[in-house]
Amino acid sequence: MSLQWWQQACQPLDLVARKKAQARQLELTKPAGSLGQLEQLAIRLAAMQGSQRPRIEQLWISIFAGDHGVVAEGVSAFPQAVTGQMLRNFVGGGAAISVLAKQLGATLEVIDLGTAVPLQPLRGVHHLHVGAGTQNFLQGPAMTVAQLLIALEAGQASVQRAREAGSQLFIGGEMGIGNTTAATAMACMLLECPAQELVGPGTGLDSAGVAHKAEVIEAALELHRPAISEPIEILQRLGGFEIAALSGAYLACAQQGITALVDGYICSVAALLAVQLNPACRDWLLFAHTGAEPGHQRVLKALQAEPLLDLGLRLGEGSGAALAVPLLQLACSLHNDMATFAEAAVAERPA
Repeated sequence: MSLQWWQQACQPLDLVARKKAQARQLELTKPAGSLGQLEQLAIRLAAMQGSQRPRIEQLWISIFAGDHGVVAEGVSAFPQAVTGQMLRNFVGGGAAISVLAKQLGATLEVIDLGTAVPLQPLRGVHHLHVGAGTQNFLQGPAMTVAQLLIALEAGQASVQRAREAGSQLFIGGEMGIGNTTAATAMACMLLECPAQELVGPGTGLDSAGVAHKAEVIEAALELHRPAISEPIEILQRLGGFEIAALSGAYLACAQQGITALVDGYICSVAALLAVQLNPACRDWLLFAHTGAEPGHQRVLKALQAEPLLDLGLRLGEGSGAALAVPLLQLACSLHNDMATFAEAAVAERPA
C-alpha cells in the first residue's frame, strides 16, 4: 500500500510541560519517588496535555464489535449470536462497561462493524455493516482491503468525535466472539512465535479446546505467512473488524494528541500493530492492566508497557481500562493538589 493516513506524523509530547511536572514532583511534601508509578503517570500526562497540571475529567469510551469467520472452526465456547446480544446489553446499560461508564461519568458509544447474525437497528448503536463478520482466515484473508480501510477509519472517526467533545482520555473496548483467536494469530505473526506459546482459553475453552485452537492458528499462520510482507497485511489477513478499528483509534489518538488507555489482550494486540505501523504513536499509549490470557504479558513486554493493574481480568469491553481511570485521576490530584515543602512550611531533605 502507498502512504496512508495512519503513517502521518503523530503529535509531539510537550517536553517543557514534562520538565515542569518533574520539577513540581520534587517540590511536593513527600520523599522523591515515594508515590512510584503514580508520579510518572502524572508527568507523562503533563507532557501529553501540554500542562504542568494535567487533569482527567472528560472521558470517552468506544466499544467496537464484530464477528469472526474462524468461529466456524470450533474455537469459541460461545455462539456468535452473543455478539449482537451484547450490543443490546451495552446500550441497555446491563454490561460491565455500561455500569463502569455510568459510574465514571464517561461518554459511551457502541459501534457495530458487522455481526454474523443479522440485527435490527438498535437505538444507540452505530451500525456500519462492514460485513457479516470477517471471513474464515483458515480459508483465505479475514477481510478485503476495502473492508480493512473502512474499519481503520471507524476507529479514526471515533477519536475525532472524542476530540470534538473535549475528551482528555480515550478508551477503546471490543466485543466479538472468536476475537482471542484472531488476536493470538496476529500476535504470533507480530512476535514471530508459535501459537502454543500464546494461545489461551478465551471465553472459557477447556484444555482440549485450547489445543484445537492452537492447531487452527498454526494452520492459518502457515497459510498466510508467505503472503505477508508488512504489518498492515497481518491485520487484513488475520485480524477482525473491531481489532482494525482499535488500531485505527490508537493511531488517531496519537495524531490528534489524545491519551489512549489500552485495555486487555485484544486491545494490546491492536496497539502492538498500531505501533508497528507508526512507532511514534507509542508515546500516547498507557496500559491499564495485565490480563489472564497467556499471550498478554508477551505483548505487553514487546510494547515495553507497565500496566497499572493486575487483577486477573479477562472480560474485555474496555472494562479493565475503565477500572484504571480512578488511578489516573488520583495521580493527577496528588500531583496538582499536594502542598509543596515551601507552602506547607515543611523542611526539605538536606541536599
